[in-house]
Amino acid sequence: MTSTTETPAAHYRDLAAKFTKRVESVPAARWDDASPCDGWTARDVVRHVIDTQRYIVTVVDLELPEPPSVDDDPVAAWAATRDGMQEILDDPAQAGREYDGHFGRTTLGKTVDNFYCFDLVVHGWDLARATGLDETIPADDLTWVGGVAEQLGDNIRTAGVCGPAVDVPADADEQTRVLAFLGRKA
Repeated sequence: MTSTTETPAAHYRDLAAKFTKRVESVPAARWDDASPCDGWTARDVVRHVIDTQRYIVTVVDLELPEPPSVDDDPVAAWAATRDGMQEILDDPAQAGREYDGHFGRTTLGKTVDNFYCFDLVVHGWDLARATGLDETIPADDLTWVGGVAEQLGDNIRTAGVCGPAVDVPADADEQTRVLAFLGRKA
């Protein structure tokens, strides 16, 4: 499922800005608080986002600059990764590099647009939940994440992606329903 914005670069820019706002808002004393991701702290959530983005560019023979340590400065580590990824996505030749992905032939830009932007929204919520920030996911982002999750079907349940769906009342709001489908208790 593609984003509602024109390009993967634009979609990433928008969602990375929202994720950045959350990262920058984490109180210094809360980086080691437990997150909704089993066994992960808030710092680990940011580490995961950084590590996975650093990995995906390597499948098309690219590399992101080495960020500062997440242990020392998670805000700077995320900013360096975000800026490096944005630079790649802003270059159509780099974003258009093809590779054989889990679902067949694709491009780096399409993969970032779907899976890694998905992570920015979902892990943004995880970070907010862990650290006492506003957990609200904007309606358009929530609808988009729900659509991606539906498209992924059972693949969303593979190891390391999302846990089993959580039951919620029939009258639960959309954010609660989407997060429950992703194995999270809102």
